[in-house]
Amino acid sequence: MLALRLTRGTHPLVLARRLLVAAASAGVGFLLLCTLGHALGHPEQAPASTLRLLWCVLPLAATVQFAVAVARTDPSTRPRPGLSAIGLGPARLALLTAASTAVTCALGSAVALLLYLHLRGDLTGLPFDGAAAGLLAGDQPVPLAAVLTLLAVVPVTAAAAAALALRPRPAPLSEDSEGEDETMPSGLPWGVALIAIGLAVETYAGRSGGGDGLPLPGRFDGSPAAVLAGWVLTAIGLATAGPALVHGCGRLLQTARPGAVRLLAGRVLMTESRRVGRPLGVVCAVLSGLLAAASLYGSDTGSDAFGPLTGLGATLILACTCATLLTATLESRQGRAPVTEALLDAGAPPTALRTAALLRAGVLLAVFLPLTWAVGELAALPLKG
Repeated sequence: MLALRLTRGTHPLVLARRLLVAAASAGVGFLLLCTLGHALGHPEQAPASTLRLLWCVLPLAATVQFAVAVARTDPSTRPRPGLSAIGLGPARLALLTAASTAVTCALGSAVALLLYLHLRGDLTGLPFDGAAAGLLAGDQPVPLAAVLTLLAVVPVTAAAAAALALRPRPAPLSEDSEGEDETMPSGLPWGVALIAIGLAVETYAGRSGGGDGLPLPGRFDGSPAAVLAGWVLTAIGLATAGPALVHGCGRLLQTARPGAVRLLAGRVLMTESRRVGRPLGVVCAVLSGLLAAASLYGSDTGSDAFGPLTGLGATLILACTCATLLTATLESRQGRAPVTEALLDAGAPPTALRTAALLRAGVLLAVFLPLTWAVGELAALPLKG
């Protein structure tokens, strides 16, 4: 009840972000229920139905990442003396935020269930002249236990991830925290290695014929399993190398006799590299995958390779990863608000702060846009032949 009251009394922008989380949860829940419909309508294709269920892991992971990012920026997660006095310390606040995240995702799952039953014709007749009844196995009874289990995946996973991300951590020692911004996040070698291994696996699989294709929840089912596994490794490598690349961009801005604006922009990037770098690397991986898919299937001969559910899954992944990056940017802006106020009080012109922000955005685009294009083109090369 306390989680519901805090949700009702929050700021409209916070409620808007939670509604976006609920919408993403509804999309993933609908994909899971469509996979269940395929299994009910095609009992002889159990392996294909299992693979379709595995494909839902990608939009599920993107939605959970977005839900955790929204939970981190929620004002109710910040410890306050008044709440501590009534027993709501950091640990209790983390559990309370996890409960709010579960309620938000459960709302989206309920919307997904209503949409699924409506398209099957279980509520008010068959819509769209029964076009979706065959895809959703409208002639088969709905197993209640399976439906509830699938719909509980997103709320339970998102709540557990939020509780883990917001759990209280011991404060670092002062001498360690002073040098924290000076070190390179250590993920760059691992990220580069994973990218290289992923591209090598894709190239080998493309040249050797690739083996059997894996079915997506649509009509995009011609991709060899090894090629897709290589792309997953490449995506993980980009996400791992993201913080180190952002940290390197901050160092790059501070080279060759920097002025005050370049120093400020570089220090901000170095300080926030761990917070912004990973979501930025994930967005880079998603965009590179979309570029590779557009390069492979953008011609007239392959224009029908994508089904509606594949498009829904791709839209969820892209929207959730971009929203996560924007939310992480907002979180970093809130974190440096005291520093910004101190600079303004000391007489720093607002134009200098805006110029530093433009410098940060420009150097990140200059580094990550060519990287995204290169990875996308290299990922598509094994299948073009």
